Amino acid sequence: MYLECYPTESRPPEIVPGRPQRAWMDNFADRHPYRCLPLTMANTTGWEILCPVGFEATWNGGIHQNDITFKADHPHPGFDDFVKSHFSRGTITFHTGYLFRTPPDWLIWTMGPPNHIKDGIQPLAGLVETDWLPFPFTMNWVFTRPGTVKFAKGEPFCFITMIQDKPLETVQPVIRHFNSNPDMRKQYDVWAEKRGEFNARIAARDPAATKEAWQRFYFKGELPEEIEAPAPKGHVNKRRLKAPKIGF
Repeated sequence: MYLECYPTESRPPEIVPGRPQRAWMDNFADRHPYRCLPLTMANTTGWEILCPVGFEATWNGGIHQNDITFKADHPHPGFDDFVKSHFSRGTITFHTGYLFRTPPDWLIWTMGPPNHIKDGIQPLAGLVETDWLPFPFTMNWVFTRPGTVKFAKGEPFCFITMIQDKPLETVQPVIRHFNSNPDMRKQYDVWAEKRGEFNARIAARDPAATKEAWQRFYFKGELPEEIEAPAPKGHVNKRRLKAPKIGF
């Protein structure tokens, strides 16, 4: 199964597997956010497209294309085509440098890098039918207020992942009474009790709980001993996707 990436220019931006690290997560004491497995799994479930050059984008709050200006950190071939004001009204448009082709019934979900925080600007997400589309898509960000934002060289400006969207149309959400599933209700109650006890011990500065620091049931793919059920199969707590290969 392949994600085919056809360069549309001579020096396209680099594509790398999604990386788990985030600056704001690093800045917490003991890098606490990395204990949240859903965060790191989201960060790594796709590929990043990286800025080939650092630059500043400035919006004066106006509605026209020329109300946004760009300044590269240094002269760079093709910079004027890489990022520009195409849609105006505080929106900046990146060209990925590729035409992507996915297997039948697989689409690309394009977005900003998950959990990558930038003050003053917001990435826009899109779902693209890349199993047939014969031309590339763009990545767009919109200013949340007038001002200047900085994108560094090597910073991801686009994050792509693949999904099969048609099965979603067959899904029927159902709201059920918790007690209609006694096994799940029991498992939840055990977990809630264990979680409450652990948090109380942390609040009381219990030495053993403080040393343990956090419960690892989900991270390890385990259930509390009191739950008489097998551990989940196929649990993943680290993802490393393949890097692109050239010319095969």
